[in-house]
Amino acid sequence: MARTVFSSVAMSLVASLCWAQEQQSPDSRTVLGGGNEYLSAGADAIRAGSYEDGIRLTTLGLQRSASPGDRAAALSNLCAAHAAKGEPDMAITYCSESIAIHDRNWRAYSNRSYAYFLKGQFTQAASDLETAAEISPNAKQVLQIRGMINERSLQPSVTVEEHR
Repeated sequence: MARTVFSSVAMSLVASLCWAQEQQSPDSRTVLGGGNEYLSAGADAIRAGSYEDGIRLTTLGLQRSASPGDRAAALSNLCAAHAAKGEPDMAITYCSESIAIHDRNWRAYSNRSYAYFLKGQFTQAASDLETAAEISPNAKQVLQIRGMINERSLQPSVTVEEHR
């Protein structure tokens, strides 16, 4: 059951891929068609669940000339792909690079939050998620990850003492 929920969130992260910087509002989604075919093909492959192909194509696209906005979005896409594959350390690295370029990309914060969640680092996950929510409060992914963090971090626990 928990694995299914995680897979659902991973696919939701991937479904929200966008490799162009948001133009007007945090919820706007612009996918450019002509500038860098590798970035476009990489995003399509990741959306389709072909993470290895998506990572390969996106990496090729990053090696070509890319504007800072496209570069930030592509790095966020790599983050989403690695998080979906269950590789949170790689995901965090890519999201951090994306945020360093464009610190208003809610997807990068949301993706990094999910990667921290996968590592059980709920404080960091909640912090990134709060930033994502400030930028895009109605994003479905933000609400899903918030529910997952709350569910996991609010589980009751007990302390058992040893008797000798």
